[in-house]
Amino acid sequence: MKNGERLSDSTADAILSMITIEKKYKPGDKLPNENDLSQELGVSRITLREAIRILVAGNVLEIKRGKGTFVRQDFAEQPLTELSPILSAKVGVDDLFEMRLIFEPEAAYYATIRATESELKRILAIGEKIEEMIRQGKDRTQEEMAFHRSIAKATHNEFMNKLMPVIQESVSKGVFLYEKEHLPVEDVVADHRMIMEFMKNRNAEGARNAMKIHILHAIQVLDIKNK
Repeated sequence: MKNGERLSDSTADAILSMITIEKKYKPGDKLPNENDLSQELGVSRITLREAIRILVAGNVLEIKRGKGTFVRQDFAEQPLTELSPILSAKVGVDDLFEMRLIFEPEAAYYATIRATESELKRILAIGEKIEEMIRQGKDRTQEEMAFHRSIAKATHNEFMNKLMPVIQESVSKGVFLYEKEHLPVEDVVADHRMIMEFMKNRNAEGARNAMKIHILHAIQVLDIKNK
């Protein structure tokens, strides 16, 4: 949490991230009930109510009596005009992974230092879900993207969040190639465990190196060419 930031403000920011960055809830979607959402975010129901009031005032959420809390139908985040040419370009997998190699190890470093306890809890929970889905042979694309988005979000650096669509595209293509080519995923499991362990112990340097190793493993296994 940033200095001087109230818990309700950071909770509102976390919910907004679920909508705008993780794409977990879309316009018109209903949020989970108060008990479930407060538990997921690691905050009290009083704090959650304050956060929801902030988002209602900001025209992000609306409360429908007797029905629950919903993302407003007319809510739409501001388009990233500065990055739209990058996103619309046909970027190759090698370029995408190179971008990840440049930014994500540093994101892991700062997220380990700056993540709130609820943010860290969420990152670890998603990482465990990915491991479970790998064991069950299920498609893990959405969970992989949520894992990396959550780390970027925990840096509390707004520009990292703006870069997430680029990183998300790389993660999606990477998972697709793993599954299409039936490539081994043992390194993915081991790498995630390593990243999570360093973050859990607030070892920022270890998290940075673990993320770098994770991306380098993917580059090697997917046979992505270096320039």
